[in-house]
Amino acid sequence: MTTLHITVGDREQLREDALQFVQAAEDGGLDEQERKVTLQFGSYDDLVESLTPLRLELIQAIAEHGPESMREAARLVDRDISDVHSDLKQLEVLGILELEAGGSGGAMQPVVPFDRIEMHIDYPLVEGVDIDGDSAPASA
Repeated sequence: MTTLHITVGDREQLREDALQFVQAAEDGGLDEQERKVTLQFGSYDDLVESLTPLRLELIQAIAEHGPESMREAARLVDRDISDVHSDLKQLEVLGILELEAGGSGGAMQPVVPFDRIEMHIDYPLVEGVDIDGDSAPASA
């Protein structure tokens, strides 16, 4: 089973994690767990803007039914083809799906290479509280 892990985190932490990942890959030090596919958004707002309910419905319909074209994907979710085309392009940029040549009549075929999406969201309700529950002054 291939799972896409989606997280929300600090952009600076994302940059640091990416640099460590690249270094580990270059050193040949990645085990199978570290090879998992992760998409990290810099903020909760970025996540909500990118993965709208309509886009999540589209991803699920493509994964379940394997449409042979963008037009067929639009029919599956009963939406206008131009809106679906725009969503598919955005989802491709995010790496959530791929648009492959070779659909019926030469159409671009949307393919979701994942069986599952897991979202991990740390959403602190109180400023200055870390994951362990320790608090720091809000002005620090």
